[in-house]
Amino acid sequence: MNVSANASAYVQAQSLPQLPAPSSTKGPVHWMRANLFASPANTLLTLVALYLIATTVPALFKFYVFDAVWSGAGRDSCLSDKVGREVGACWAFVGDRLQYFIYGSYTQAERWRVNLVFLGFGISIVWLLWDKAPFKSVGFLFFFGILPISAWMLLYGGARAEFWFLMAGFALLAWSIWGDLSAARKGEADVFTRPESLLRYGILAAMLLFGLYVQFGPGELPVVETGLWGGILVTLLIASAGIVCSLPFGIALALGRRSKLPIIKLFSVVFIEFVRGVPLITVLFMANVMLPLFVPQEWSPDRLLRPLIGVALFASAYMAEVVRGGLQAIPRGQYEGAMSLGIGYGKMMRLIVLPQALRIVIPGIVNTFIGLFKDTTLVTIIGIFDFMKTIEASFADPLWATPTTRATGYAFAAIFYFICCWGMSRYSISVEKKLAAGQKR
Repeated sequence: MNVSANASAYVQAQSLPQLPAPSSTKGPVHWMRANLFASPANTLLTLVALYLIATTVPALFKFYVFDAVWSGAGRDSCLSDKVGREVGACWAFVGDRLQYFIYGSYTQAERWRVNLVFLGFGISIVWLLWDKAPFKSVGFLFFFGILPISAWMLLYGGARAEFWFLMAGFALLAWSIWGDLSAARKGEADVFTRPESLLRYGILAAMLLFGLYVQFGPGELPVVETGLWGGILVTLLIASAGIVCSLPFGIALALGRRSKLPIIKLFSVVFIEFVRGVPLITVLFMANVMLPLFVPQEWSPDRLLRPLIGVALFASAYMAEVVRGGLQAIPRGQYEGAMSLGIGYGKMMRLIVLPQALRIVIPGIVNTFIGLFKDTTLVTIIGIFDFMKTIEASFADPLWATPTTRATGYAFAAIFYFICCWGMSRYSISVEKKLAAGQKR
C-alpha cells in the first residue's frame, strides 16, 4: 500500500498549459532560417540584397520623399534654393499636369463623360471580381455588353454613335426577353419576376431611356475625335480591349488548333504561328500604316481602332498557346467519361474540360494580361498619346524644365503601372488559392 501511495504522488493531477511551438519550427526565426539563410548560397544572396537595399533605398527616399517639392507654380519651385540646397523630385510638376496625364487633350468641358466611363468600369470590375457580389450574370451582361457600347457612345459622341447605341440597347433587350421566354416555356414560371431578371431589365431600361434622351433631347453629345484622346484613358482602353478580347479568341484558337477538322486546324495554326513570329511593333505598324492601303478610304478604320484590333489579335495568339497547355494537361479519361455519358462536344468543353484547363493555367493567363498591359506603351511609336506619351510630351514644357522633372515623371509612371500589375497579380493568387490550383507537393 505504501508503494502504491508513493507511486500515485507522481501522477499529474492537472493538465499543463499548452506551450508555444519552438522558435526553430515556427515564427520569425524559423521563417528567416528557411527563406533567407537556408544554405551558404542563399545566405550570400541575402547579404548582397541587404547591401543593395541599404545603399539605394535611403537615397531614393531622400530624393523622392524628404527633399521632394510637393507644391509650386513653375520650374523655380523645383530648382535649388539660394543657399545652394539641392531639391529632390518635383511632384508639383505631376500635380500641375495630372489632368493631362488622365485625359490627354480630351475636351475639358466633356470630361464628365470620361469620368462616367471610369465609374462604370470600376463598378463592373468590383462586381465581377468580388466573390460575394450578387447577380453575377447581370454583371457579365453589363461588362461585356452594355459597358463597351456605352463607353463608345459617351467617349466619341455624335448622332451616329447615339443611333447605334439605341440599336444595341434594343437588341440586348430583345435578346434578354427571348432568353426568358425560352426559359418560361421549359417550366420556369417565375423567370420574369426574379430579382436578377428585374435588375437586368432595370439596367436595360435605364440604358434605353438615356439613349432616347440623348438622341431626341435638347442636343446631341459633341463629337470628340480620337486624336484628342490620351493619357490613362487610352492606356486603360487599349488594355481592356486586349484583355477582354484575347481570352475568348484565345480559347477559340486553342480549340481550333486541337480540332480534327483540317481547315479549322490549319487556319488556327497559321494564325497563331504567324502572329507569334512577329513582334508587336510590326503588328502595330501593319495596322496603322499598311491596313489603310488595302481598303477603300471610306472603309479605313479609325486611327485609334487600328491599334486596338492589332493588340487584341496579338494577345489572342499568345493566349491560345497558354490555353492549349491547359487543355493538354487534362487527362484523356475526362473526355472519355463525358462522351460515355452522351454529352456533346460543346457541353463537354463548356462544363467539364475548359473549367479544369483554365484553372490550371491561371498563372499563365494573368502573366499574359500583365505583359499586355505593359505593352500598351508601344503604341506611342505610332503616335498614340497613351499614358507614357503624355508624360514624355510634358517634359518639353519650358514651364517645368528642371533637372528632376524627367525622373519624377518616370517615377510616377512606374508607380501607376506597378499598382495596376500588382493588383492583377494579387487577385490571380487569391483565385488560385481558392480553386486549389497551386497545391504544394
